[in-house]
Amino acid sequence: MAAVQGNASKPTENPRAAHGTDDLEKEAESVKSLPTYDARNNDPFGDEEFAEVKYKVMTWWQCGMIMIAETISLGILSLPSAVAALGLVPAVIIIVGLGLLATYTGYVIGQFKMRYPHVHNMADAGEILMGRFGRELLGGAQILFLVFVMGSHVLTFIVMMNVLTDHGTCSIVFGVVGMIVSLLFTLPRTLKNVSWLSISSFISIFAAVMITMVAIGIQRPGKTVDATVDTSFYKAFIAVTNIIFAYAGHVAFFGFISELKEPAGYPKALYLLQGTNTLLYTVSAVVIYRFGGKDVASPALGSTGPIVRKVAYGVAIPTIVIAGVINGHVAVKYVYVRLFRGTDHMSKRNFLSIGTWVGLATLLWLLAWIIAEAIPVFNNLLSLITALFASWFTYGLSGVFWLYLNYGKYTSSPRKIFLTGLNIFVFCAGAAICGLGLYVSGRAIHESSSGSAFSCANNA
Repeated sequence: MAAVQGNASKPTENPRAAHGTDDLEKEAESVKSLPTYDARNNDPFGDEEFAEVKYKVMTWWQCGMIMIAETISLGILSLPSAVAALGLVPAVIIIVGLGLLATYTGYVIGQFKMRYPHVHNMADAGEILMGRFGRELLGGAQILFLVFVMGSHVLTFIVMMNVLTDHGTCSIVFGVVGMIVSLLFTLPRTLKNVSWLSISSFISIFAAVMITMVAIGIQRPGKTVDATVDTSFYKAFIAVTNIIFAYAGHVAFFGFISELKEPAGYPKALYLLQGTNTLLYTVSAVVIYRFGGKDVASPALGSTGPIVRKVAYGVAIPTIVIAGVINGHVAVKYVYVRLFRGTDHMSKRNFLSIGTWVGLATLLWLLAWIIAEAIPVFNNLLSLITALFASWFTYGLSGVFWLYLNYGKYTSSPRKIFLTGLNIFVFCAGAAICGLGLYVSGRAIHESSSGSAFSCANNA
């Protein structure tokens, strides 16, 4: 798609945030001397005063719940095995440290959005950084990453149904059911409507984690726990990637901010997310490891009895579906906005608008289902994709955003010097995670035995 055009010599102030006193706005004021960026529409959804479909209607807490639902899913139950692989002390330091770093990088994304209100996705940000090439590079990476995440949720749905039904039918049938259910929940065009689902998603994953902790606490299958362990770099970094990817929700943050009624409330949504996931990750990982021991399964439900496992998976159904739905919504919205940005079709309820949304959702969920069914070593391939993209979306790119926003001011004050060093570190951390993640995931794929594509076999 052609780049956004316009003749403005200076970005128009965001009218929905102009009267706030939030730190994001103060930071935005400090970078107004940067080279300007031409944009036909300062806002991805335009003027909604008389729009049939209004997008900018979310409150900060609804945004926070969507962010929680997108980020926290059954992957949380893989963290106890990461603690077992790393040792209790290093694992807790890494979980908390990466949580704090993810909070800062999420905040920088908010700064970038306030400086460039028209940014709706990573492709828009890429165009600011690197022109047309950057738009296509980051846009392609975003949609590819999201579709693979959607596929992972289809696969998790298949596993869940096999557990609940004792492999009651062909796994391909379960995959089709999961795809259709996810598609139906993706049909609402606004995030506010999806936000109500996110509340049930959080209740669901919280209940599943509590059931698992209580069951393992009663059964106590583990005998020993270790403060530190002697392990290889390969095994340790595989465990670290589980923790890294538990925070990989930043790819959707620009889109979430775009649908806020008051964008200045975004930091509160971010703190709600990061406070909740860092606390929940740390407590659940430590408690389950404490009672599950060094041989705790991944996911940790495997360390409980078969009945408790079924109960926990049943309780987790809303999370398994809705977390995938939110990623699906963001993927569909990215393509939809690129097609209709600056036109009346964006906010209409006509045949073209509704038909396009339904068609895009159907196409993307069909692709996700094909990926889930066709790739025998799917989990390892997903690790490869997330190493390639999540390392940058969650960490590395935020360092680039800050350095771009503050170009020419890196040594203007002691605070700027410190932040310059921090953001160079953030960029380097993203690059290191990407490189090392590609190594360990590539080795895991090489060492794995392949299964059968489109198989009816029980994958639980």
